[in-house]
Amino acid sequence: MRLIKFFAGGQERYGALEDDRVREIGNDPYVSHPVFVGALPRSKVRPLAPCRPGKIVAVGLNYRDHAAEMGKPLPAEPLLFLKPSTAVIGPEDPIELPLWAGRVDYEAELALVIRTRARRVPRARAAEVILGYTCINDVTARELQRRDVQYTRAKGFDTFAPLGPCIETDVDPADLRVQCFVNGECRQDSRTAQLIFPPDYLIEHISSIMTLEPGDVIACGTPGGVGPLKPGDVVEVRIEGVGSLVNPVIARKQ
Repeated sequence: MRLIKFFAGGQERYGALEDDRVREIGNDPYVSHPVFVGALPRSKVRPLAPCRPGKIVAVGLNYRDHAAEMGKPLPAEPLLFLKPSTAVIGPEDPIELPLWAGRVDYEAELALVIRTRARRVPRARAAEVILGYTCINDVTARELQRRDVQYTRAKGFDTFAPLGPCIETDVDPADLRVQCFVNGECRQDSRTAQLIFPPDYLIEHISSIMTLEPGDVIACGTPGGVGPLKPGDVVEVRIEGVGSLVNPVIARKQ
């Protein structure tokens, strides 16, 4: 099932994408199995970010080729940082570049969405707490990242976490193709089989440190090929079996 959120009737609603229509869900899919209450033509629905995470737990240097291009050794354990919920935008929403910040990069990533409160979850039971998978672009002010050492500012600007277009609940994350396109040109192309720490390992590791809440997102890391964005670009994160997340890029108003 491909879960989305959309705006209708003055409020945000859940739905399921099915070919040329969206079946509206009348209950909270995090709490119980979806109950369908109607349907709309897909052309009449613009998806929002499929969840509003309380926190985004992101993983650095989780592909061997990306660690190599950053000139850093492979990590012995997951390198974690947080992105704020205020950075989240949805499909087709613009990424706003603070031009004073210098180079800003795209980073295509597979993200998993937490279904239920999770604390100290063993790896063998990780699937029980995952609602599904989505695309995320871990937009990064690269020069600020190098200058600050800590990642909070470089990763935390408003609009620096495009998320969507849906949450795919029925996909095996073990070997999915992850790509990034800028203006139609492929810039990143890898597979999740190349992850150093796969999703089930990340669930065990992260939930041993902090409690995960429904709707929280874990961004699994980006492959090699990261590069800069500029105003006027259109960036697409495309993940096999999950979907395509497209966002225009504009200059941030001063």
